[in-house]
Amino acid sequence: MSVTNLKYSHHGYWQDLPQGRVYWQPNFLASSLAVQCYRQLDSELNWQQQKIRMFGREILQPRLQAWCGEAEYTYSGLTMQPDPWTPTLQAIRQQLSALLGQNFNSVLANQYRNGDDYMGWHQDNEPELGEEPVIASISLGATRRFVLRHRQSKEKKEYLLTNGSLLVMAGELQSFWQHTVPKTKRPTEPRINLTFRQITR
Repeated sequence: MSVTNLKYSHHGYWQDLPQGRVYWQPNFLASSLAVQCYRQLDSELNWQQQKIRMFGREILQPRLQAWCGEAEYTYSGLTMQPDPWTPTLQAIRQQLSALLGQNFNSVLANQYRNGDDYMGWHQDNEPELGEEPVIASISLGATRRFVLRHRQSKEKKEYLLTNGSLLVMAGELQSFWQHTVPKTKRPTEPRINLTFRQITR
């Protein structure tokens, strides 16, 4: 099946959290199609290891990144200029828009090369994402843990992001919850994560 003609599963569900919502669908893309998407994006995208500013100093991010779409994006002192949409990204974006009724004009791609690559605790709450952003996360490749933590109550929710899975963060989630993809000491194959978003300004 062509990636540009991909079919997806409808068998997901919304979960209401205290001050936030999550849509979870572990089988959004069939495994074979997710593997095909991974291979194409691995070669299509302009992967770079970017520097960000944390605690007053510049550090290399522990993963590779690419930014595609129609708007620039700034976080942690890093401003990313967008590369054009690729056919694979366009096809996935169209299916997400049809499923969620949501427009996405940009996507941040992260490549985790092994278990040492990770994403620290953070919120996607930059002003250009709007007050209640809808962020759709597609996982391709190796399974990794994804943990949400409420900033006040410290309640946690954990998901195993499997090959082809979809997790959507919505509502007030970015104001009240942090999230992370922690390191793992287990032998781990590479993983690509796509987070589709709408830049509002």
